[in-house]
Amino acid sequence: MAASDTLARTLWRGPGLVHRVLRSAALLLACFALGAAKPAPPQRIIAVGDLHGDFQAWADIAAAAGVIDSAGHWKGGATTLVQLGDITDRGPDSLKIVRSLQQLQVEAPKSGGRVIVVLGNHEAMNLVGDDRYTTPGEYAAFVDDRSVARRERMYIAIRKKLEAAEPNALPSTVREQWLAKTPLGWVEHRAAWSPSGELGRWATQNPAVAKVGNTLFVHGGLSAEYAKLSLDAVNRRVAAAMTSADDSPKSVLTDPLGPLWYRGLTGRDADAEQIRSTGPPTAHLSVEQELDTVLSAYGAKHLVIGHTPSLKGIIIQYDGRLARIDTGNSRYYGGPLSWLEIVGDTLIPHTVKRSVQ
Repeated sequence: MAASDTLARTLWRGPGLVHRVLRSAALLLACFALGAAKPAPPQRIIAVGDLHGDFQAWADIAAAAGVIDSAGHWKGGATTLVQLGDITDRGPDSLKIVRSLQQLQVEAPKSGGRVIVVLGNHEAMNLVGDDRYTTPGEYAAFVDDRSVARRERMYIAIRKKLEAAEPNALPSTVREQWLAKTPLGWVEHRAAWSPSGELGRWATQNPAVAKVGNTLFVHGGLSAEYAKLSLDAVNRRVAAAMTSADDSPKSVLTDPLGPLWYRGLTGRDADAEQIRSTGPPTAHLSVEQELDTVLSAYGAKHLVIGHTPSLKGIIIQYDGRLARIDTGNSRYYGGPLSWLEIVGDTLIPHTVKRSVQ
């Protein structure tokens, strides 16, 4: 039946029916309008600072923040979780934390959430082979039934070089010395954290700087010098250095002014000042002026950093423009377990009691 015929038949049935049809249509339109006008809930962000190999600290924080369930799976819904790096070193369970975060990176998007792991200076140190702070437990996590054979093959491959470096020592002594300082799991750890290794590639893919809404997240800090670059440019420069394992004095991975190491927003940074003193003269900025320069450069309202421990808890400064969230979560430091919740423009510090395990 044609639409004109339907309308004619409706009108012929009388004005009462027409009135009821029009009233129903108006009610439906009103309902749709109310639904469209309902504001979306503000974005929820959970930010967690340095963990340094303490898996139980991570589990306590993540559970209290409501982003994992009792089995360690994602339960954060549409929450964005940002972990600020320095997962590794100083504690024994770095690999367990990495595996948990990798799992959550896969699970969170299925519920509309997201997990961002920001690159820390200790992940970069692992990649370039700087193991000054790597613990026996971190090597032991890689041990399997073929570790003895792998280590022996490694020794055979470099034996002549080792013996040449100790010409007055017996070959057996050289071997014993090398085995004593090369624990089982070391070979596997180095392979995994190399630029082509599984963990090295994962770390390289993680951003040095992330922006979520109007908040910036970076491990160390953002200097005025680096704020002259776009976020993409900073992240590309860091990723390129990670890919080539560039630990030269001029590398962004070692630069005291770079995003992995900069401490100038937390107080005096002697290393950064030394670098600045060797460059062209620049106007001296106070911490607050530099912070404002950085935020303005990236159109952000807040900057959240880790790297510099505050064992008294999370510090929020400059009317919420800077949040320092490295509170020494690892048992190595013994600080309070903490996380920062960001809802809209509100920054809310939280703590949880450390479990007895």
